[in-house]
Amino acid sequence: MSEGTMQRAAQRDPSHQRARRFSRAVVGAAAVPVMLIAAGCSSDSGTDDASKESASASASASPSPTVQAAAYGKLPEACDVLSKGTLGDLVPKAGKSGKEGASNDTASRASCSWNSLDNNGVDGSQFRWLNVSLLRFDSDVTRGEGDKLAQEYYAKQVEDVQAVEGAKNVKSEPVTGTGDEATAVRYDLKKKEGLFKQQTVVARVENVVVTLDYNGAGLAGEKTPSADTLTTQAKKAAKEAVAAVTEANGAGGGKASANPSESASGSATKSPSKKPSAGATKKS
Repeated sequence: MSEGTMQRAAQRDPSHQRARRFSRAVVGAAAVPVMLIAAGCSSDSGTDDASKESASASASASPSPTVQAAAYGKLPEACDVLSKGTLGDLVPKAGKSGKEGASNDTASRASCSWNSLDNNGVDGSQFRWLNVSLLRFDSDVTRGEGDKLAQEYYAKQVEDVQAVEGAKNVKSEPVTGTGDEATAVRYDLKKKEGLFKQQTVVARVENVVVTLDYNGAGLAGEKTPSADTLTTQAKKAAKEAVAAVTEANGAGGGKASANPSESASGSATKSPSKKPSAGATKKS
């Protein structure tokens, strides 16, 4: 029997045909687990993605950081923080109004200064210079609460006053009854016009820092004023300025915003206060 005849006979053999069908069935059955495995992997991947999305949504729903709002939300007019009587004692020849300092945000920083020259002709003159600076700190989620920022600035301000270049006989003392904390610093400063007695009172009330600079000198032969007298007057004026800050914010304090913002915060480096001796050379 030829080879071709044998192949045709084998193809007609029922057993041979069953073997071929069995073989095809085995191949088909083997493919099923592969499909199931692939489907299972696809199902797991979807579950992981859903979990990640759920975790992401949960994270985005977390509350934003918060900080307690600052107690005081505004400042009084700097040139109005002292009464006429107090100005009459400290700067008797200053006139009715002071010189307001430049500020692009008077709700956060403000200042006012007064000059007084009592000219006694050949007997010389008595010179006085007074400056009040106000700096308010807002609460900020990145920098902290307003009163804490004010505390830090207050401490730095006192240190700076105590370290004024050329100051002699520097003395510091705490001041009671003036805000939450206050310090008076006094020293002598020699200038070409004469010997100046400088007094600076730094006070903090809540989130506001008040810096009051006051100096006096006897010029052209006039006697040097008493440092004790000038210090007493400066303390009185500082207490009055602090009270004006509290009054401007009312009984409730006029709560400030706790949102992130430039506080006088902002920046303490942009304080309206100036070197205590800056006005000593000014004359009117």
